[in-house]
Amino acid sequence: MISCLKKLNLIFIIQFSLIVCVHANVTKNSFDLPFKKTIIMNSKLILILFLLFIGCGKSTQKKHNQTPNIIFIMSDDHTSQAWGIYGGVLEKYAINQNIKRLAAEGVVLENVFCTNSICVPSRASILTGQYSHKNQVYTLSDALDANQLNVAQLIKRSGYQTALIGKWHLKEKPSGFDHFNILPGQGRYHNPILKNDDNWEYGNKGGKEFKGFSADVIMDESLKWLDQRDKEKPFMLMTHFKATHEPFDYPERFKNLFEYDTIPEPISLLDFDRRHSGRSFDGQILEILAERWRQASIKNNGRYPGLPFDTDGLDATQSRKKTYQKFVKDFLKSAAAIDDNIGRMLSYLDENGLIDNTLIIYTSDQGYFLGEHGMFDKRMFLEESARMPFVIRFPKEIPAGKRIDDIVLNIDFPSLLLDYAGIPQPEQFQGESFRKNLKMEATDQWRDKMYYRYYAHALNRPAHLGIRTNHYKLIFYYGLSLGMRGTYTDQATPPAWEFYDLINDPLELKNQYNNPEFKNIIAELKKDLVELRAQNGDAQTDGAEMKKVIQENW
Repeated sequence: MISCLKKLNLIFIIQFSLIVCVHANVTKNSFDLPFKKTIIMNSKLILILFLLFIGCGKSTQKKHNQTPNIIFIMSDDHTSQAWGIYGGVLEKYAINQNIKRLAAEGVVLENVFCTNSICVPSRASILTGQYSHKNQVYTLSDALDANQLNVAQLIKRSGYQTALIGKWHLKEKPSGFDHFNILPGQGRYHNPILKNDDNWEYGNKGGKEFKGFSADVIMDESLKWLDQRDKEKPFMLMTHFKATHEPFDYPERFKNLFEYDTIPEPISLLDFDRRHSGRSFDGQILEILAERWRQASIKNNGRYPGLPFDTDGLDATQSRKKTYQKFVKDFLKSAAAIDDNIGRMLSYLDENGLIDNTLIIYTSDQGYFLGEHGMFDKRMFLEESARMPFVIRFPKEIPAGKRIDDIVLNIDFPSLLLDYAGIPQPEQFQGESFRKNLKMEATDQWRDKMYYRYYAHALNRPAHLGIRTNHYKLIFYYGLSLGMRGTYTDQATPPAWEFYDLINDPLELKNQYNNPEFKNIIAELKKDLVELRAQNGDAQTDGAEMKKVIQENW
């Protein structure tokens, strides 16, 4: 079959021939036989020209119909424990009818992990398909270079129309999008400001205020763009919610949700002594959050919902339990707004006949502690923090109602999107497409282990790296800032190891590193960790300080 480009070249030749033929006969005063033949020839040429145009149009339309639209919805910190489709103590309390629909009509991934559990680095990896040491986005203080190759640029170049609405958080102006309307920094929950190309200013300046709750506004703008887009092109829309990030705010319609409920507690909520579990760090314990609420109550700054709050007169157990109830209820109310708006998106796709040819993904940029180990926040390589919930729907290809256990990383997301868009993956992308995994096809070559590294060193959450398999997890807390921007202290913490048997201890309640029963397994994992670091190029970034602490403690 002749390609559209070749057809256009042939059309040019035909058009030129027509001009020559007409010019050769314009001086004739009568329709002699040669001229009649010319007219017949010209008519045939015109017919060929018409058929070629039709054929090219059909070919383009066929390609468009075979190429799926892409909607990538991502929330902030909406951890799997609060989705209601991954089990756990919150399963019956999560407002999730639309997440459930996606799960029932698509595939749920059980073991998706970020490679650096903090917002900015994770979002950079999702766009670039690279670990932090490759894209140079290590901490919250780093920016994604606008010239850095990303998945949106590649998809746009292939003929897709692209848009990003909502949270960006990567500082530099977004690149690769025909349209963007983004929150400055974290943005506001109520009456948010959004910035587009017309009113862009660096930092928190610029933009336009929109009335309403942020999740509702972000979906309003997403649906508006879908209405106004070029209907002749396939599209990729990234809709990124601010919710459920601290301060866990919610719209007025969910204010009284869970008012009379007592939410079940995780079994490790009252973990007050890390020595009991053998854990190497304190983490962000709930008492820190309670103090933030107390200070906000005194200042009456309106940053947090549902204030005033205090724990006056309560003992340690009572205080933590009270803090947990407010925390998890606020979180679930904020999450309810996400599910609400996912429903609006699905309804729009249904009503406009787009649902069947649109690849729909919903995920979060990382996990989050909801009282597990007595903590909130993320960052650490424990399951609640590093695990990313993920559901994908595309009935043309993906079987409905299935669950997949394969280890998938956030650096794999762009590879998958490129695969569906029919675009070759560039060499600098470090992830792999998991399209075959989604189709339940044999994947003997798929990874059976993963690498993780967190850089933003602090005394209560030290910098660390680690390896996870389907059975075990090994973490090395090297405890150095390495002079990086966005770390919280230059004071080193003592190097330490943690090891968990994930089959027998899925909640990671007991560090078994010093258990002689696991000596050989740990030794093998250390070798694997060295290999993983070398394979992805992270070991090459080690300076003298890092090399020394590894040499002395490995």
